Amino acid sequence: MSHLLERLSALDGARLQAMRRGVEKESLRALADGSLALTPHPSALGSALTHPWVTTDFSESQLELITGVHPSAEACELELHEIHRAVAQALAQAQGSGEMMWASSMPCVLPTDETIPLGRYGSSNIGRAKSVYRMGLGHRYGRRMQTISGIHYNWSMPGISSDEYFGLIRNFRRHSFLLLVLFGASPALCSSFVEGREHQLQSLQHKLKTQPCGSLYMPHGTSLRMGRLGYQSDAQSSLAVSYNHLAGYAASLQEALTRPYPAYEAIGIRNPGGEYNQLSTTLLQIENEFYGTIRPKRVIKSGERPLHALRERGVEYVEVRCMDLDPFEPLGISARTMRFLDIFLLHCLLSDSPADTPAEIAALARNQHLTAARGREPGLQLERGDATVPLMDWGQALLAEFTPIAERIDAALGGSLYREALEQARASLAAPDTLPSARVLAAMHAAHGDSHIGFVLQRSRDTQAALLAAPPDSALRERFANAASESLAEQARIEAADTLPFEAFRQHYLSPAQLGV
Repeated sequence: MSHLLERLSALDGARLQAMRRGVEKESLRALADGSLALTPHPSALGSALTHPWVTTDFSESQLELITGVHPSAEACELELHEIHRAVAQALAQAQGSGEMMWASSMPCVLPTDETIPLGRYGSSNIGRAKSVYRMGLGHRYGRRMQTISGIHYNWSMPGISSDEYFGLIRNFRRHSFLLLVLFGASPALCSSFVEGREHQLQSLQHKLKTQPCGSLYMPHGTSLRMGRLGYQSDAQSSLAVSYNHLAGYAASLQEALTRPYPAYEAIGIRNPGGEYNQLSTTLLQIENEFYGTIRPKRVIKSGERPLHALRERGVEYVEVRCMDLDPFEPLGISARTMRFLDIFLLHCLLSDSPADTPAEIAALARNQHLTAARGREPGLQLERGDATVPLMDWGQALLAEFTPIAERIDAALGGSLYREALEQARASLAAPDTLPSARVLAAMHAAHGDSHIGFVLQRSRDTQAALLAAPPDSALRERFANAASESLAEQARIEAADTLPFEAFRQHYLSPAQLGV
């Protein structure tokens, strides 16, 4: 704690004012009955390949809304709201669609796995590669798993070296259990998500017989999205990626990107008909396939591999990947939550961060799974070093250490918003029934007959109605119409500029030489 306070006192106000953040929010398009929309990406939103603010993630039915980089949480929230409004209007204008953005991280009612549509990005080589990559994800993990949605929080501050960012990342991985408890909002799911899979979830008996599928849950769960049913991979569990320095991290990823994996070799690059099954037979097709609660990132140049960018120019920002969509927040996340994340990340940066070990990496994975499945369970113990400690005690101790950070940010920015965000978190942790995951289960029981689909459908409808009820904004409408038109023109230019056959493009892009040294 003393070192933290020393580093905090040495951090001048100008650097704190220069913190930057942005949000990427995934959300399925759902129909009025709570089922997945199988329609193409709305034409009013332009090209998913090149649009600056709206694209798709794994599925054609899975929107991804992207803000710019902002100097304040309020500005980031405002832009996210504008993007939501534009998307809501585009969905409403699609004649007879009845579509809306799904308000939960866990999916709506899903069709059979093979009929979940993959994202489509046009006929260019890069567009085809994006679709083939998604085909590979489907073969490797199943398409249902890929329909889980979340919020990514991108954060930076000037003057942080790559080594310091990796120190932040190590501490983040140690303490991210607290984010799952405070903001996890996926303790239940629709039974269609786990159809044909083994699980340890408990069934809820619906009181409303009109729902198309059952609901499953964990009584003390926080974020099933981050647990064993979420973004998990037996293949990737063989990767003990260390975050001690950039060189070691890059070497671990390079091996995974270049080492053939027998199960994926069995799938093959192409099927007997010549169509592509996946981009490669290696453990990871590309860098983005590596799952994690946080990633070191660097803005890439056109055609550049992310790993090459990191090696050449170092870490530019971190991407927090463990945040659920909060169904009680119209945008899935609030400015207050963003401010808490700023405090959390500064604590990770300023605290002592010893090197990780294979034993600690394994323990952190166990802590994550325990917290995701049982994080609100009274007396739950997590591993810390050679001992176990109560999760709630550890969490409250961390929040106490956050106090001087919140005060320091407020002093630099003026006001008391960061202290208020911290106080809200402290109050929530002290009263677990007020946590989002507990509120989801309570709302399901009180008003929706214990139906997960019924609860999220109502939240999704309410959000769509509120977005559409706002006064018309002609400037916003014009800006998004222009962006859609320009994105389609840019996609056409990319397609016209291609000269290589796709197979030659694929081999060149995946060449180990493209990963840097």
